[in-house]
Amino acid sequence: MSVLQFFEKKRMGQKITMMTCYDYTSARIVADTSIDALLVGDSVAMTIHGFKDTVSATVDMMCDHIAAVSRGAGKKMIVGDMPFLSFRQSLPETMSVVQRLMQAGASAIKLEGAIGNEKTIRHIVESGVPVMGHIGLTPQLVHTLGGYKVQGKTDHSRQRLVEEAQALQDAGCFAFVLECVSADVASEITKNSAVPTIGIGAGRETDGQILVWQDVLGLNIDFKPKFVKAFLNGAELFKENIDLYVKAVQSGEFPSDAHCY
Repeated sequence: MSVLQFFEKKRMGQKITMMTCYDYTSARIVADTSIDALLVGDSVAMTIHGFKDTVSATVDMMCDHIAAVSRGAGKKMIVGDMPFLSFRQSLPETMSVVQRLMQAGASAIKLEGAIGNEKTIRHIVESGVPVMGHIGLTPQLVHTLGGYKVQGKTDHSRQRLVEEAQALQDAGCFAFVLECVSADVASEITKNSAVPTIGIGAGRETDGQILVWQDVLGLNIDFKPKFVKAFLNGAELFKENIDLYVKAVQSGEFPSDAHCY
């Protein structure tokens, strides 16, 4: 999957599929699937490291996980998240972070928000780095937004989202994520956008969808928002088989002769 193929899929009306993953093992498995592209998201701070929000993600953390995913992802496109405030400092500092993420193995970068980021996005794109935008519920701004709330429910919020989508398109983004946006607003933005939209909690009319590996496989025991569908009860499956391992060890069944040198 390349940037040009994102546009081609939108033109052909073919849905784009993305998955967020954070390590070599999950990337190695996804590499053998039909998923179009991977995101190494700053949600790694919460999902893998147990922090309460994505603000805790650091550049070093992102680079480590991007590198791990890149070693297992094969030819899959990898988008790496710019962590909290890493693109809101000086332009040289921002470009240093971009360079680190790309050299760690990213094929493109993603940053949250539109208004105030246009010049930065344009400079990154003009430097030869594809940029994916992200509007709607932007978790790095959770303290400003007053919590994890659906966006686009008021006329003011709706208009702001429309303006942000246009700003991202004008700045040169090859696609942008719409997170936790009212379905009718996401549909309107998608129809009027020349670049693909990737939805998460934004209805079915976006050009594509993205979910986290752990959510798709039912591994997040304590996190079950409305927009997530688990396609496997992974947590229970894992626990059942871990208990089978325990019983096999306790009974002496494992290791058997087949597992001994």
